[in-house]
Amino acid sequence: MAKIKAKDFQDTLRKEVSEHRHAVSLIRALELNKFPELERVVHIPNGGHRNIGVARKLKSEGVRRGVPDYLYFKRVGEYTGLAVELKKLRGRATKEQKEWLRHLSQEGWSTHIALGWEEAFEIFWKYIRGEL
Repeated sequence: MAKIKAKDFQDTLRKEVSEHRHAVSLIRALELNKFPELERVVHIPNGGHRNIGVARKLKSEGVRRGVPDYLYFKRVGEYTGLAVELKKLRGRATKEQKEWLRHLSQEGWSTHIALGWEEAFEIFWKYIRGEL
């Protein structure tokens, strides 16, 4: 059996599909499957790399760390709305993201961390069918 070298493992991680690709795939899948009221699904562009000037400007406009990636403003059953933090397959939520999800849950939202677009897609459909 061949040994796995650290470099080989790092190369594998680099090749993993980015969170951006998962996000694009999620929205495309929701569009293709005619998700109801898709216009009420909002992506919060908190992530990404920005220069310090843009970061300061966004912070002064009210951008907050950890707000979930997707908010769906539709009441279903007992829930006020749906909040989904989308991660790539090996991603992890930050402390701030978990705090936001906890807060929204206390306010009556259905909150989730999805590993990959497929899991997020299932969450959206289960939510709209009242299965969460």
